[in-house]
Amino acid sequence: MNPDMTRRTLLQMAGASSLAAAASAAARAEGSAGGGPTFANRTPMRVGMVTLRVRKLDPVADFYRDVIGLAVMERSATAATLGAGGVKLLVLEARPDAAEESKRAAGLYHTAFLMPTRKDLARWLVHAAIHRVPLSGFADHRVSESVYLDDPEGNGIEVYADRDPALWQWNAGTVTMGTDQLDIDDLVSLTDTKVSDYAKAPDGMRIGHMHLRVGDLAQAGLFYRNTIGFDPTRERQGAAFLSSGRYHHHLGLNVWQSAGAGRRDDKATGLAWFSLEIEKPDLFAAQEERLRNAGAEVVAVTGGIEVSDPWGTRVRLIGL
Repeated sequence: MNPDMTRRTLLQMAGASSLAAAASAAARAEGSAGGGPTFANRTPMRVGMVTLRVRKLDPVADFYRDVIGLAVMERSATAATLGAGGVKLLVLEARPDAAEESKRAAGLYHTAFLMPTRKDLARWLVHAAIHRVPLSGFADHRVSESVYLDDPEGNGIEVYADRDPALWQWNAGTVTMGTDQLDIDDLVSLTDTKVSDYAKAPDGMRIGHMHLRVGDLAQAGLFYRNTIGFDPTRERQGAAFLSSGRYHHHLGLNVWQSAGAGRRDDKATGLAWFSLEIEKPDLFAAQEERLRNAGAEVVAVTGGIEVSDPWGTRVRLIGL
């Protein structure tokens, strides 16, 4: 498979006749994006793991193993835990009778898996092309390069690699991001396009950021900024991005489909909870005090505490 064939194959997989159409699809999928393990996961607060409720456990678990490359660390008839480099990243809980969560409800927009290097992203993209994995778009976000797809039950996924943080452009606390055409030819030139050498996710893969659907952007901003403690990094029409430690974003929020959404059905499919890891004990203590002072209902969980956002999405703060 030569680079041109890879490019055409990827466009076909994304249902696009041109790179511009693919970038447009990515714009609908993200709007502005990014993430990175050697930076994103060294910040004072960062995304740890994600738990999804799924109706058909086996095909979804197989997808994350075979397509994303995660290792199955634990598996039973009711749940599967997957990860990379011995680190747990994803838990799937079997809910065979669950209703399917509406795309207009608050909840998961996508989980963003961050590759350690650009070459790792290239290797994965060739793997996806060879195995004809359906994609929903790809784009250059200036701070990062991203590919979008869905799991078998429609949970959104981003697979991406960060550019060097020294190249990110900041102005008065706002980082420059965009949705430009991804240079697929340049990306796949980093690896062999004839065969896939992507047998598994690289050990350094982590979840770089979460992107959520919310019912009200201002209300979501107050919760995740004032109560959880993230800093805003960028806003655009219908979306906001926040982070810790000047990462471009650990969290995306949007109302593109979900404006006015009410409380989520906790028995439906989709995102059950995600965790935020906090490095320093004094920072964890300050975060817990912030939550309690805000009147949040705080529940103790293994290794930390759990709270719910205004739409019922559960967030766990885990002390390291």
